[in-house]
Amino acid sequence: QVQLVESGGGLVQAGGSLRLSCAASGMTFRVNAMAWYRQAPGKQRELVAIINKGGTTNYSDSVKGRFTISRDNAKNTVYLQMNSLKPEDTAVYYCKVDFTFLLNGGYYSSWGQGTQVTVSS
Repeated sequence: QVQLVESGGGLVQAGGSLRLSCAASGMTFRVNAMAWYRQAPGKQRELVAIINKGGTTNYSDSVKGRFTISRDNAKNTVYLQMNSLKPEDTAVYYCKVDFTFLLNGGYYSSWGQGTQVTVSS
């Protein structure tokens, strides 16, 4: 199993910035795609951004141009730089990592514990 530890959430005023981090650790594995999701109160969890092993990224339309996803493969860590934050970005943000367990070649996914991002108007 792979454990994910998130950090970087908090309270920020509209127009401000935050940077989220998510570090993966655990048994022998190879990280594949890494992604950030978010879930606002009363809403379904939605994909915010995703980055594959090669560094190709994709973003939801609501964050395109404001958020940047990146990864450090040596550290098995994914980041989400969030700029020009809006009150509607308020949510719990979760990282998700797809990985290959090298001992059996199986494909698995793990979720982070979530970190609260609150943007005040």
